[in-house]
Amino acid sequence: MHCPFCRHADSRVVDSRTSDDGLSIRRRRQCPQCNRRFTTIETASLSVVKRSGATEPFSREKIVNGVRKACQGRPVSDDDLAVLAQRVEENLRASGSAELDAYEIGLAILGPLRDLDEVAYLRFASVYQAFSSLEDFEAAITVLRAENEAARAAAEAGDATGQPADA
Repeated sequence: MHCPFCRHADSRVVDSRTSDDGLSIRRRRQCPQCNRRFTTIETASLSVVKRSGATEPFSREKIVNGVRKACQGRPVSDDDLAVLAQRVEENLRASGSAELDAYEIGLAILGPLRDLDEVAYLRFASVYQAFSSLEDFEAAITVLRAENEAARAAAEAGDATGQPADA
């Protein structure tokens, strides 16, 4: 690590701490030449392996852009999309893998997108999972309805007992 003050090619780590989100490490360093201190933030890089075999760095912006198309005309803000991209990245980093298939990233998007907006979820899933017929849409809608009814029944059961449903 080059010193940002004197450009000396070496530095000594004085202190290391994990950031609040746990995704990066903050290191306090000292230059042996000028004795000045500086801070670095280190994160593990994620690489995406495309279908063609090419590898490129992970980009939240690509997630936002891809999901934005599915959310067109829906009540979803740019902040909602940024939070979704952050959730997806956190889930992918939690997997512990440094290289991810583009397909895995698409699968990781589906859950948070379903929580955000079901219509956008169906749009994204129809392209991503290559729906080829009306039956594919009907099956996806049936699954969504069943999950919504189960969640509603669990919430009502929690209301009836006076306890939260997941207590």
